[in-house]
Amino acid sequence: MPKIQAPTVAEHRARQRRAILAAAREILAESGAQAPSLAEVGKRTGLARPSVYQYFKSREDLLNAVIADMFPEWSAYVAQQMDRATDAGGRVLAYVEANLHLVAQGEHAVMRGLAGSVSGNVLAEESRTLHDQLRTPLVAALAEHGATDPDSAAELIQAVVYASSQMIENGTPEAAVVALTRELLCPYLHQRC
Repeated sequence: MPKIQAPTVAEHRARQRRAILAAAREILAESGAQAPSLAEVGKRTGLARPSVYQYFKSREDLLNAVIADMFPEWSAYVAQQMDRATDAGGRVLAYVEANLHLVAQGEHAVMRGLAGSVSGNVLAEESRTLHDQLRTPLVAALAEHGATDPDSAAELIQAVVYASSQMIENGTPEAAVVALTRELLCPYLHQRC
């Protein structure tokens, strides 16, 4: 029986579960399109496949847990970055840069891997929830900034994020992409960039 590496069994199980989720995310980020098997995840965490089944009943169960874990973290990170800005234009810029940073860190590759491996309904619902969570503060910042149609302006900002994300995923360094987005957006946002 493996040695418990925490003060309590519950804490040990929580740590093991986190390690399994982290390993699944790493593998998804590396492969970008192929969801890992429970055996691959177990190998990455140093657990036997049967041990992984103690935490997740199937690969789909594991991938659904990755979604449930990842999307709130993405949203929280973006919100945290936006909250640091001192004005509405700065919040919009922070929104863009936070999303691009997550893409550069491989989080978008994880989502691509999930898209090819998880039930379309589960991923679509979670994606819709994430985009709604992200869109609300973006629209509010654009409205405060003075956009005449904040919803449409948010769509345009999202288009910039999407195109910039593609550039990062195609190998353009994050700093270069951020510089281009700043060059494009700073005049509209009245930011000194």
